[in-house]
Amino acid sequence: MARKPPTATLGGVAESDVPDEDSDAHASASMPDGLPIPRRYWSVAAIWLAMTMSVLDGAIANVALPTIARELHASAASSIWVVNAYQLAITVTLLPLAALGDRLGYRRVYMVGLAVFTLGSLGCALSHTLLTLTAARVLQGLGAGGIMSINAALVRFTYPKKFLGRGMGLNALVISVSAALGPTVAAAILSRWSWEWLFAINVPIGILAIAIGVSALPVTVGSSRKFDWVSAVLNALTFGFLITGAESIAREGLASGLTKLAVGGAAGALLGYRELRREAPLVPFDLLKLPIFGLSIATSIVAFAAQMMAYVGLPFYFQSVMGRTAVETGLLMTPWPLAVGISAPLAGRLADRHRAGTLGGIGLSVFAIGLFALSIMPIHAGSWDIAWRMALCGLGFGFFQSPNNRAMITAAPMHRSGAAGGALATARLLGQTAGAVTTAVFFHLAGTSATKTALATAAGLAAFAALVSLSRLKLAPRPRPEPLDRPDLAS
Repeated sequence: MARKPPTATLGGVAESDVPDEDSDAHASASMPDGLPIPRRYWSVAAIWLAMTMSVLDGAIANVALPTIARELHASAASSIWVVNAYQLAITVTLLPLAALGDRLGYRRVYMVGLAVFTLGSLGCALSHTLLTLTAARVLQGLGAGGIMSINAALVRFTYPKKFLGRGMGLNALVISVSAALGPTVAAAILSRWSWEWLFAINVPIGILAIAIGVSALPVTVGSSRKFDWVSAVLNALTFGFLITGAESIAREGLASGLTKLAVGGAAGALLGYRELRREAPLVPFDLLKLPIFGLSIATSIVAFAAQMMAYVGLPFYFQSVMGRTAVETGLLMTPWPLAVGISAPLAGRLADRHRAGTLGGIGLSVFAIGLFALSIMPIHAGSWDIAWRMALCGLGFGFFQSPNNRAMITAAPMHRSGAAGGALATARLLGQTAGAVTTAVFFHLAGTSATKTALATAAGLAAFAALVSLSRLKLAPRPRPEPLDRPDLAS
């Protein structure tokens, strides 16, 4: 088969614009297998510091929202944009920034994202009006998009292939612990200082992460293909209008969000028509055609939707139905992310030797059992009775997450690692958004008493995701500790 001449290098290896199996095999054989020690540890430190900040900032703003609204003299409805602006900026930039990483090099995009996030944090700390705070949160979200979209690609180039699952598991551990500590950190800061310190604390941490990352993160050089600005704009319109439209329907009813959904749907149709004809599209349709990648993405979306249905519904149920206080609710939610932190590294180690379809199927089955146990939980259940059900959910979800992430990132050719990482993060956000909107619809129809129905529905989704995960076993006849040259056969 004829090839185009090499246009750029990735990790010192010449690659053509159009990947094929031979070029991927050559790249795999020629590239350094991860970073040497101790540089690997410094690279991991930079990655973890950045991820910790971006995840924490998504959690602490929720806790501080009432305080921020009161001190800035803003209504509760308008102050929600402090949270929404951050999440929306991340969502619409994940795929474009991942594509930019494939073109410019992953470290370059990651470092710029980290610098923008740090600058946005400083802007938040110096804000005195809701408008300036929201604008600074948009800047933070743009930076977080650069961090999250490139994170998995940098992990792939940091760890040797035989330890990649372990690296993905530790990454999941950092994310889950950060999510668990978010409310506690926010409460501790607000008990002694003003809300501005919630964002100011990111500045020295961001500077430290930048200082480490400059010399420690892996260096890659992308292709010479031009960045597709038209597709980037269409991507932003698609995700932006579809997500805000779905949220409007959940909050206010069908009529309020139909126009936004129509705009998002039209932009999405144009995006699909444009991208399906491209060799390395911004929306990675080329990767979605690989069976293992497509099934792993589908599994991730459904699993994260089930997780978010429980995350959104349970706090309302604990307080409105079971009569628990806000502090008790926070403590009751904690066993879930802590259990993820225990099971994710273990599953990551196993993923280096066993198939993702098996591990994911087991984890999601346990997750489904935990969700079902929560759905039949008696109203007067004691704290320990609730805690073991929450921990069961966390153990199952963590056991699924690391192997599934490894399967996604290794299914892609090395020079499409950024696109794979962007798709991984986008799948997580799409699943979480779908789960939150679905739970809001349940609440709109039947109030917080519908939480048990939502939990039962989530259990069904998790069981379905387990079946999808197990279907991947047909794609790999035996366990493989390292990614294969044929991405459509990797597990």
